[in-house]
This record gives sequence, C-alpha cells and structure tokens, in this order.
Amino acid sequence: MEHPSEAEDAIRRAVLIELNNAPLCLLNTSTGLLCDRAAQLNSFKTSPEYKELLSSITKRSDLQMERIKEVVAMHFCCVLLSHRWEEAEVMLHHIQNKDVCELKGLGGIMKLQSFCKIARDAGYLWAWMDTCCIDKSNNAELGESLQSMFVWYRHSALTIVYLSDVPPSSQPGALASSVWNEWGWTFQEFVALKVVRFYQKDWSLYLNDRSLNHKESQAIMKELEDTAYLLFDIFDVHLPVIYGERKQSALGRLLQNIVSRSGDITSLDWVGQSSEFNSCLPADIISYATPPYSLPSLSEDDIRTAVSSLRNIVPVDSASKLYNMLENMNALLFANCRLRLPCIAFQVTEVKRKRGHTVHSTYGVKADGLRDLLITMDETLIQFLRARPTQQTFFLVRPWDHRLLGLPDFSEQLTFTGEG
Repeated sequence: MEHPSEAEDAIRRAVLIELNNAPLCLLNTSTGLLCDRAAQLNSFKTSPEYKELLSSITKRSDLQMERIKEVVAMHFCCVLLSHRWEEAEVMLHHIQNKDVCELKGLGGIMKLQSFCKIARDAGYLWAWMDTCCIDKSNNAELGESLQSMFVWYRHSALTIVYLSDVPPSSQPGALASSVWNEWGWTFQEFVALKVVRFYQKDWSLYLNDRSLNHKESQAIMKELEDTAYLLFDIFDVHLPVIYGERKQSALGRLLQNIVSRSGDITSLDWVGQSSEFNSCLPADIISYATPPYSLPSLSEDDIRTAVSSLRNIVPVDSASKLYNMLENMNALLFANCRLRLPCIAFQVTEVKRKRGHTVHSTYGVKADGLRDLLITMDETLIQFLRARPTQQTFFLVRPWDHRLLGLPDFSEQLTFTGEG
C-alpha cells in the first residue's frame, strides 16, 4: 500500500507537467470563472477524479504512473479559440471574479459565451481565449504568453476557429477568403494544433462538416495549403512567431532563413508581385508556380562544340583561377531583410560600339535588369543587337566579394563572361 503523501506528490508532479504546456489562465466552462494555475490545481484536487485516483493508488503497491498521467491529462484537456479580433472584445478586467455565462451587455460577450458553450458541450472543462485570458498590463505574463502560444495550441485537445465573416450555409471557398485566412498570426495556430473545427458566424460548422477533426477534411484543407507558417513546420525552421505578423513578412522570414541556411538561391527565382518584406522575394508563395517549359536538347556534337568554344574566350589558367575563386568565395548572406550575394549576373542583350574614341573602345551595353551602360575597355567586343543575337551568351557579372576584384584579367568591377 502506498503512503498517501507519496501518491499526492506523484499526482502533483504529473499535474505540473501538464500545466506547463497549458495557458497560465483558463476559463472553467462549468463555473464560468477565470482560473489561474493555483485555482486550476485546487479544482482538480476537489474533483471526483482526483479522489478516486488517490484512493486507488493508496490501495496498491505501485504508483501506476501511466494511470496518473492519463487521469491528469483527461482532466486538464483544454479547448483554445483561434479568431480575428473585432472592434469590441471581452477583456480580462471584464470577467475577473465573474461568471462569464451570466454577463450581459458587453461587446464580444456572445462570442465568448458561445465558445465556452461549445467547449462544455464537447465535454471539456477548460477553455482559453486570448482577449480575456491574458493580463496584458503585466509585461512578463504577456511576453511569456506570446512565446508560449505555439506550445499551447500544439497541446490543445481541440482548437475552435471562429470565422466571424463567414455567413451560415457558405459555399466552399469562403474560408479561403475569410479575414482569418489573411493574417499571418493565425497560421502558426493552425500549424500547431492537431485537432481543429471551423465554425461560421452563427457558430454552425463550416460546410456542415461534422467530423471530429477538420484537419482530416480534404475539402477544407484545400483552402489552406499556401501558408508561410505551415512551411515553417515542413522545413523544420524554428523562428519566433510574431503577434499580428502579416503573411508577406512571415513568408519573407521563412525564405530568408532557408536561403541563409542552405546557400541555395533558387528561392529567388519567382514570377509575380514582390514582397514588401524584401523586393528580392515574392509577396505570395504561389509566385513559385512553375510555368510550362522544356529545356532544349543538345546532341553530343553540339555539346562538344559548345565546350570547345569556351576554351577560346579566356586563357585556361585565368579561367581556372576564376573558377576556384568562385568555388571558395563566401556564402551569400541574407539577414535583417537585406540580401548580400558574392556576385550577381545580368544577361547582356546588346553591345554597340560608340564612335569617336581611338585609344580605348567604348561600348553601349544593354542588360536585363540594368539601366543602359557605357563601358570603356582595351579589348574588342563582339557587337550584337537583341534582334540579331550572337551564338554566345554574355553576362555582366558584378562581384560583391572583394576577393574577386584582384583576379588577373578580371579586375574590373563590371566584367564580361561568355557562355557557349
């Protein structure tokens, strides 16, 4: 037989572990009262489940830790609300020491009461809503809450998403256009949670889907595929979640982190609207949709000819030094919304010599992505127009890595390279 104090200590440890993954304050859906950690613990100690668990343990010779964890977890199952704030919301000072079920005349009280009723009807004792369950006047509590929300949503038994702008009997697609779907912050909630149900303005289920978990609904999930915070999870990127963050910023931080970690700049290859976060990045993930394109096929003879032509562009030793330098130069740096590349290349579309120069040759150069340039040099360049291109492809390469500027025959900041 176990000593009662040992059993109580084991139960307390299990409770504290459970509470560490839960919000600091919770609404008791049975009493309608807001409860801090002490009140939550006291509620459990006075519950029939606690008394039955304590009694069964003291009658046995082992602590039955799995049984303790199971009972504790069931008691502290918590339902969280994910929603967009509206003009009027119930705040902490509105509900302290009051039964939320009895409150009237407050803006947003119907949303809070409806949420608590759904949680209670589903069999859950605890519920949490960010507007009224965080003491925003306490900077320490506010900071801890913001940093812990992902964990809270991850460990919630159920998350209810309230779509205040989606009317009853809406057709598929209403969720995708809801304001809830336009705010980056809500997606960290969506990624974190394991079980979710979407409710419309009148608190009816979205698309009348009565399944226990809308994350298993293909029709609903189809409307939520392109989300930055979802990609955080996929790419295993651990970045701080910023309250109120816009989707463009969340996507920008994700892409910035991927580029910096991998050195792969293919994420800079996109078509569409540029991001306000950084103009090098797209405003939306759909900008990576690949247009239909097939690479031209080359015969073996064509490949040999192309390779041979490269040997006549620059001396072999200079080309080798350039290759080694490029191979070993610093990786790109992408941080604080700024992109630094070791070098950047622009395809040349026109080279035309200017008259009136004898000692050096001056050329007017056009390149994609640059304004028109004038370049003066000793070498003679092949002239061509966009309408009449050469067989070779030329690039203007701007090296931003200072080590590239000291190479023989490649000392100019703007340098020509050729590609067969």
